[in-house]
Amino acid sequence: MTDIKSILAAYSERFNQQLPHFFTLPDGPESRVAEAMRYSVMNGGKRLRPYLVYETGRLFNLGFEETLHTAAALEMLHSYSLIHDDLPAMDNDDLRRGKPTCHKQYDEATAILAGDGLLTYAFEVLSSPKTAADTSVRCELISALAKGAGAFDGMIAGQMLDLYAEKLPADTDGEKLIKHIEEMKTGRLISYACEAGAILGGADTQQRQALAAYARGIGIAFQIADDILDVEGEQELVGKTLNKDVNQGKVTFVTLYGLENARQIAKQLIEQAKEALSIFGSKAENLKALAQYIIDRNY
Repeated sequence: MTDIKSILAAYSERFNQQLPHFFTLPDGPESRVAEAMRYSVMNGGKRLRPYLVYETGRLFNLGFEETLHTAAALEMLHSYSLIHDDLPAMDNDDLRRGKPTCHKQYDEATAILAGDGLLTYAFEVLSSPKTAADTSVRCELISALAKGAGAFDGMIAGQMLDLYAEKLPADTDGEKLIKHIEEMKTGRLISYACEAGAILGGADTQQRQALAAYARGIGIAFQIADDILDVEGEQELVGKTLNKDVNQGKVTFVTLYGLENARQIAKQLIEQAKEALSIFGSKAENLKALAQYIIDRNY
């Protein structure tokens, strides 16, 4: 049996050792924003998205170094989204990964700028020849991330719906709405991680479609698992304030269907995701194990 927790931990350790190299602090008081950027990126985390870039790249015989810059850029963009998500105007959270959120560690203005800084720096990193020698590959990586993180059908759109879901008309289809929110809010960056590995590896159409199906399944299941942990997780393990969804009146799979039905939906999504990887044979064993870990985790 694949020990995915150990594999993910080993990758995270190696990835974390490389991250500081991306953050050379400038001289002068303006370095405060770079410090806040580094604090937020280095503030723990499972490194699931970078690992997905690496592991999907491995399907096409790419290694750690060949996927590092893309993985780092994605983690920077993800960290920016968390900084802004934690702000008082949004989720108003004091904890992230068991440590003070960026606006608590620094201040609200610095946190906003740190998020902006990570967002723009992510694309600077992707545009570097160190990411990929082929300019067309770099352009495709940049375009895909901009769409996946954007306001039209990406992460920002999902955040917008999540903020105002409880204020939508009473006749709104709850299941369709929450699936759409969770597919965009969490799922888009997870989808990008798998897409990026395929882009770097020169995947064909069938391979890309298989990875897209896998990513959709684990993306929604990941958010459902987060929703479940918000209700019954241990705050020390989860590392953030719990019971926020209930207290804020948010619509989730848990509030719609209850804990057990939500678990069953997540399990079904994971089985579908695993099946989508069948074309890769044994090379996809780690990705299948990761899919199971997503719904078995306690943090």
